[in-house]
Amino acid sequence: MGALTRPAAAAPQPLAAVPTARLAALRWVLTDIDDTLTTEGRLTAAAYAAMERLQAAGLLVVPVTGRPAGWCDMVARLWPVAAVVGENGALWYAMDHAARRMRRYHVQDDAARLAARARLEALAARALAAVPGSRPAADQPFRMFDLALDFAEDAGPLPLAEAERIAAIFRAGGAEAKVSSIHVNAWIGAWDKLAGLRHLFEALWCPLEQALDRAAFLGDSPNDAPLFAALPLSVGVANIAPFLPGIAAAPAYVTAGAGGAGFVEFADAVLAARPRPPG
Repeated sequence: MGALTRPAAAAPQPLAAVPTARLAALRWVLTDIDDTLTTEGRLTAAAYAAMERLQAAGLLVVPVTGRPAGWCDMVARLWPVAAVVGENGALWYAMDHAARRMRRYHVQDDAARLAARARLEALAARALAAVPGSRPAADQPFRMFDLALDFAEDAGPLPLAEAERIAAIFRAGGAEAKVSSIHVNAWIGAWDKLAGLRHLFEALWCPLEQALDRAAFLGDSPNDAPLFAALPLSVGVANIAPFLPGIAAAPAYVTAGAGGAGFVEFADAVLAARPRPPG
């Protein structure tokens, strides 16, 4: 087993540098969604089929995303995944198809969540006034715990420096804020993608520390840095390149393909490394 943090690599190595035995040992494939599974805002047939192929081979696919609770319920029900961590770690959902029951975890009770919402909305108004061209994310009505401002999905796209200005306004008001490839996500509370993933593993499988040699994470942007730092086998898809100079922790490896094509590239490498059944 590895430690729960690792030094960030100076520069990611190509995916081909991952030892075959390391890929063959995987049980969990953890992945961001936007611009990691998706390509130009859409989930391609190839990326979805790659998730299905991983599931059929016995691997557990877990999206770890900034997307909202409403989307996560759908993903847990309809995609070939074992569970989904959403709103940057504030919740996780796991569908038990045999029992027809959804398991849910929420980091805050309703009273705390609603109190935080009022503070976040006031800070969002300040950020929107300060950064022309930004707007509330289209998926905001489906969020429970965070508030997302769009700078590059339906808005703009604005420069990353403008996204960082938005994040700085939230942080100055006492909120946490993370920049993804399309949104700035802000929340009131001490959690991130890593914290949500650790809770999921404790509840369903084992402490995350015990799974590090059998798990990989794929991502593309600064809000994935906690998992790039924690997972020894961390992989950035090729479109992470613009974020690397300022990212808190870089992935250990990088794919040649961008977005969903990079995810497919990784899935192909994992499945090629696994022993083939007799016959």
